[in-house]
Amino acid sequence: MSTLQSQKPKRTVTVIPGDGVGPECIRAAQRLVEAAGASVVWEECEAGAGVFRKGIASGVPQETIESIRRTRVVLKGPLETPVGYGEKSANVTLRKLFETYGNIRPVRELPGVTTPYSGRGIDLVVVRENVEDLYAGIEHMQTPGVAQCLKLISAKGCEKIVRLAFELARAEGRKRVHCATKSNIMKLTEGQLKRTFEQVSREYPDIEAQHIIIDNCAHQLVKRPEQFDVIVTTNMNGDIISDLTSALIGGLGFAPSANIGNEVAIFEAVHGSAPKYAGKNVINPTAVILSAVLMLRHLGEFEAAACIEHAILVTLEEGKVRTGDVVGYDRGATTTAYTEAVLANLGRKSERYRVRDYKPIRLPQVSTEPAVVRPHKRRVVGVDVFVEATLTPEALGRGLETLVSDLPVKLKMVSNRGTKVYPPTGAITDCVDHWRCRFVLRDEAGELGDALIFQLLQRIATQYRWMHIEKLQEFDDIRGFTMAQGED
Repeated sequence: MSTLQSQKPKRTVTVIPGDGVGPECIRAAQRLVEAAGASVVWEECEAGAGVFRKGIASGVPQETIESIRRTRVVLKGPLETPVGYGEKSANVTLRKLFETYGNIRPVRELPGVTTPYSGRGIDLVVVRENVEDLYAGIEHMQTPGVAQCLKLISAKGCEKIVRLAFELARAEGRKRVHCATKSNIMKLTEGQLKRTFEQVSREYPDIEAQHIIIDNCAHQLVKRPEQFDVIVTTNMNGDIISDLTSALIGGLGFAPSANIGNEVAIFEAVHGSAPKYAGKNVINPTAVILSAVLMLRHLGEFEAAACIEHAILVTLEEGKVRTGDVVGYDRGATTTAYTEAVLANLGRKSERYRVRDYKPIRLPQVSTEPAVVRPHKRRVVGVDVFVEATLTPEALGRGLETLVSDLPVKLKMVSNRGTKVYPPTGAITDCVDHWRCRFVLRDEAGELGDALIFQLLQRIATQYRWMHIEKLQEFDDIRGFTMAQGED
């Protein structure tokens, strides 16, 4: 321990041991953090299975929330939601409570961990938006047989995650950021991230910026992963490809993560609680230890972080002590033995594998106001009314046209699962009982007001069951809605 480190004020960190193998992994990480001389003290708290069983539906007690509000930094083990308890994941609860909007998942080739990609020099980071997208968890049964999940992508959320990706690249001396989206299909939601990326990238001329379609990104990660440096993407895309990248370098036992917010940061391994291995002293703690390394860098403890990372590299490179996920659980080293080996190697450096020269990440500063996009003008040009009916498209379309024949609106089209089915186009569509009925003003220059929408809904309700509506809006003369397949 350096004299400078010993003089630093101690920083309190909330530690949540977690469920299953969590406590074993967390204790290993704590021992290394302490042995490396980091100026950290622990405040242990509870979350997860035991809390759910006490009847706390979120899995996170108030005492834990208060601790995190004080400390602003969390090191946690995996949490589980026992069957029959709670409705929401405690992990998701923590991320949302403290707006940890960025999930950072670094992966790099590790010595002594043989994979089909060994020798390729994989060293990349997935930066995943962490609180929006389909994982907002807003779902509804629209009809008894049709479910809906809302994909919410905000301009503010996109700006924060894109800036975080570029700032991380700068802090780690990386030269390229890929933005991976499905904007060729979801032009408004996934397209929001692409457009934001293109705008923000102009502020980072020192970093190469490239857009890539997410399915091609997955393809390229398997084909030539060494081409990637930083990948920024939306929540569900990031969830999928970050697990893919972990597999490239040896699996989830080596996959750390950081959940970063402007106020709170939560550090955890990617893997789950692995209950079948709990208490057996056989789990690989590397992912949790490397998560603690990310935590130390967040706290500015760069010397201690590098010391631990070097020790892990030396331990893996020597190959004398390897855990069961690498060599088989019948002959792998215990969690304790592996931890002791890393502890013994503190102060040593690998001759072949380097540790990056990390700098503090400058977190994005985005307006705290609810709205950050203010159009000069806006206009409601129509309305989509979603109707449940067991009719043919022709019968439903003609019936709706008759209902509104004396109103200032007309039926433009009816679609089923995104494909226009009325007026008929000749397409062969297997229809369900969930119909999108698009109404527009007969006078194209006008605006559709709420009073007319209410009148329209009352008229429709006399004959059909409707479940929700969406206003069709234009912002600054740009259409804010998509067209159905086959719609003119």
